[in-house]
Amino acid sequence: MAKGLYKVQKQITKKRGKLEALHENSRDSQRLRRAGAREDRLARVSAVTSRTRQVYVDRVAFFQECLQDASGALSDSELAEIVQKFIDRGASELEELRQERRKGRPPSKREDALVQRAQAEGKEYTTGFWVPDLTQEEVVLRLKVWNGEWANMSTLKFIRLLRDGTKQASSFPPKGLS
Repeated sequence: MAKGLYKVQKQITKKRGKLEALHENSRDSQRLRRAGAREDRLARVSAVTSRTRQVYVDRVAFFQECLQDASGALSDSELAEIVQKFIDRGASELEELRQERRKGRPPSKREDALVQRAQAEGKEYTTGFWVPDLTQEEVVLRLKVWNGEWANMSTLKFIRLLRDGTKQASSFPPKGLS
């Protein structure tokens, strides 16, 4: 049975001719409503999925930008330095927002969002920060040619880097503390 809105419209027009003369509660109009609702539901789910994935895509894109200067694989200390730079990337904007705010005023939504993001990423760094394993030459080469798409991130190897410097193997896509 056809579930896509376009397919349902096509079948009904093939059977009836024009769609203008449908009764409000006829079977065909109910099929059209169901197909339209399904299209909307799929669009909403797709939008939510892409928004949640975008956080990780942006993270990997940041590390890709940092690799433009590097010639080869990074050491553990250099990787930790880049992770700290990633966590602190909004510090200048946050400081600017704090200085612009008048005394006694509550923080703006943007300021709250920056603080929460920095706290969440700092907490993740203590439990294991999900990052491409830039200590391996093969991963560095693949990341340099990565095109910025979620699907192509599966070719990269990821690790969880803890604040104390230990590394744990991780999977793609990130799940919990894997």
